[in-house]
Amino acid sequence: MSVHFAAARCASRSPVARALARRAVRRAANDNPGGTLDADTRVLHAALRHFADHGLRAAEEAVAMAEQAWRAGEPEACAWWTEVCRKLDRQLAADLLRRTAMQDVG
Repeated sequence: MSVHFAAARCASRSPVARALARRAVRRAANDNPGGTLDADTRVLHAALRHFADHGLRAAEEAVAMAEQAWRAGEPEACAWWTEVCRKLDRQLAADLLRRTAMQDVG
């Protein structure tokens, strides 16, 4: 049996190294012009902050805040907290809208 010499591969050009290498970022991660946020992004950021403060009960806390604003006669605050709740739990927000609509009729 004959022995053949196989040269070692360069580590930087190996298929495994190429697969594991990170690709260069081609554009900036934040491409918002001027750093302005649309309304949906503001609600998302508020929902994330609210979740950071309240954890898994964040949606229920948002419902409580919306109901408190509704009872105080503040429809803008109620709509804000309903949207925050919608980002966290759509079903709970739909139930809230249903309840406030029924109170509005009655």
